[in-house]
Amino acid sequence: MKKINLSEFHDKNYKKLLLIPLILFLISISYIFIFYSQNGDFIYKDISLTGGTAVTIYGSFDIDKLYTDLSQELPELNIRSIYDLITQEQKAVIIETTLDGKSAKERLQSYLNYELTEDNSSLEFTGSVLSDSFYQQLILAIFVAFLFMAIVVFIIFRTFVPSLAVIISAFADILMTLAVVDILGIKMSSAGIVAFLMLIGYSVDTDILLTTRILKRNEGSLNHRIFGAFKTGITMTLTSLFAILFALIIVSSFSIVLTQIFTILVIGLGFDLFNTWITNVSILKWYVEGKK
Repeated sequence: MKKINLSEFHDKNYKKLLLIPLILFLISISYIFIFYSQNGDFIYKDISLTGGTAVTIYGSFDIDKLYTDLSQELPELNIRSIYDLITQEQKAVIIETTLDGKSAKERLQSYLNYELTEDNSSLEFTGSVLSDSFYQQLILAIFVAFLFMAIVVFIIFRTFVPSLAVIISAFADILMTLAVVDILGIKMSSAGIVAFLMLIGYSVDTDILLTTRILKRNEGSLNHRIFGAFKTGITMTLTSLFAILFALIIVSSFSIVLTQIFTILVIGLGFDLFNTWITNVSILKWYVEGKK
């Protein structure tokens, strides 16, 4: 009885439900436009994308005191800790700044009152030209990946509206995730850009499953095919989501790179649930009902 009521509710309201993702989409694109006008880019970038110096100093430090003391000495300062996975003991701090390596090392040595050597620290410097070139290549990679994904989808389904629905859902996943990343103030590294590449793949798998079930299979009613795809698709997505959440909890204390990748994927998969089972389902149902 509940399934029948749910089917009847969806039959009457699936077009209205499209207003929810539409509003979220407009809010996301508006926020990103405002963010770009204020910051000159779509994301906050860390030194791997802007250029600068990362100094890892071994030992235990008070992060808040370090930041307070060094914020005037080191421009665009960012400090994070490295912990032992088992004991949660602080093993080192990573200090990032847009200063060149020599200047950053000299100011840190003056503050710490001891020499930074290979035994007690490590230093990495990335030039701004190289970082900017790398950033442009990563953005191009995302664009090319999305383009080829769209081409493959059109080849598979060979119909405009269902193919467009898959592409819209994937694009909405990326756009909404980007807006949340900006709201959270996450400084994106090259690993974060790669996470968006991974998100493209995660975004289209359930959309393709849904579209295939609806268009290329004729068993049962339309709602029956949607419900069958939902059971399979929700299992796929939730399995990935919980696995990534568990990994995020494990790595959050010692790996900033993996933490950023998993955080972006968790946000993206959350939006994927929303866009697949509201946006894509509603567009496909509207299309199939219209053909009748």
